[in-house]
Amino acid sequence: MPAVALNHYTILVKDLEATRRFYEDIVGLTSGDRPPLGFPGYWLYCGGMPVVHLVGHRPENAPIEGTPETGRLDHIAFSAENLQLMKERLRANEIEYQERVLPRLNMTQLFFQDPDGISIEFNFPPEETVA
Repeated sequence: MPAVALNHYTILVKDLEATRRFYEDIVGLTSGDRPPLGFPGYWLYCGGMPVVHLVGHRPENAPIEGTPETGRLDHIAFSAENLQLMKERLRANEIEYQERVLPRLNMTQLFFQDPDGISIEFNFPPEETVA
């Protein structure tokens, strides 16, 4: 059977609480129900679905030092709304971002990084792009 939808992605994080706050306060996800898995973590919800799973330190894993490379993972993208509010939120939290407008599509994209160095992309509808 072919894949029908993205279910979630999981991030092994250096600082569980800082990363949770980032995804709630900056990205706009909400912490929600998570089964008792026997290790620290959060399930973060978008549109009623737990799309981001955060996993804190597990004793069987070496502690994460610094900001590790993300291997072949390039970025994670979200559809978004309210471009101006998001830009204000990023500036208020001193988070650097890059802004692009896609030719022909006239969609604005914002790119920024989470606390573990993973690139996040927000895609805004064309009607929010300022000419």
